[in-house]
Amino acid sequence: MALFRRVLRWFFLLMGVLAGLVTAVAAFWARRLIRPSRQRLWATPGDLGLAYEDAHFPAKDGVRLSGWFIPAGAESLQAGATIVLVHGWPWNRLGYMAEDMVSGLDGSLPVDLLRLAYTLRQAGYHIFMFDLRNHGCSGTAAPVTFGWQEANDLLGALAYLNGRSEVDNRRIGVVGFDMGANTILYALPQTEQIKAAVAVQPTSIDGYARRYGADILGPLAKLVVPFTELIYRNAGGMRFAAMQPAFAASGAGQTPVLYVQGQGDRWGNLNDVTAIANQTPQAQGPLFVDSVHRFDGYQYVINHPELVMDFFDEQLSAAD
Repeated sequence: MALFRRVLRWFFLLMGVLAGLVTAVAAFWARRLIRPSRQRLWATPGDLGLAYEDAHFPAKDGVRLSGWFIPAGAESLQAGATIVLVHGWPWNRLGYMAEDMVSGLDGSLPVDLLRLAYTLRQAGYHIFMFDLRNHGCSGTAAPVTFGWQEANDLLGALAYLNGRSEVDNRRIGVVGFDMGANTILYALPQTEQIKAAVAVQPTSIDGYARRYGADILGPLAKLVVPFTELIYRNAGGMRFAAMQPAFAASGAGQTPVLYVQGQGDRWGNLNDVTAIANQTPQAQGPLFVDSVHRFDGYQYVINHPELVMDFFDEQLSAAD
């Protein structure tokens, strides 16, 4: 009987430790979903010799947003064509530094969106870079919704560009990464101003959370992910399964959308992106690129800017 009581005490002790561990890990990840830590802006376009203007404007629902407008050179032959860059979670307008504790844990790599902006600007495009809500220097409107509410930010950016005389509103393209790709898909049914878009590794959040959790936490993820979702929902978030960019993509109208997805992405899913593309009336791709990590897919687009330039050269020149 004494042995049974000792075993029982150890059992409850271990269960308590496990419960505490699950709670701590779930709370940590939920905090990143609800109100992610903000990265500082570690550079400006001026560091690359580019002229730029600070931009402050409201999202469609009034959240204060910040960004940069980078005008094309006077010799530009693109006639007012403008590219908007939409970053991922939990990045900022410059991309991702990958210098925090989480990047050391999950192997995230730096993403340099300013490098892509520089190349596109040199090709003759105006560039608009901005921070989504809850990121960078923009206002707070927790929780993060992985594109659903962030679509209001992109719509606000388009309204800002409407007020610039040098921008041809018939020639606006958007490139979105990760959550930024989802943001494009949620925005497209609400506007006809986006004439072409590149969606780099969009994802359904439910599957992403499960795959990410399994990759980082192994079997423990089966306990952590549901608890994380519960905390997130209690903070005002939606069910993960309810955030399905494929539903929004079906309302993209006649806007051509080029999908890019890394083949070695352990957190995203080739079938998921294919399903999203299949729901998009004017989808191109998906273009499956070589990768061994999700971040390689982002980097592929930055390393091969001709993919983006050729697409926009064709689509935006046809927007007359």
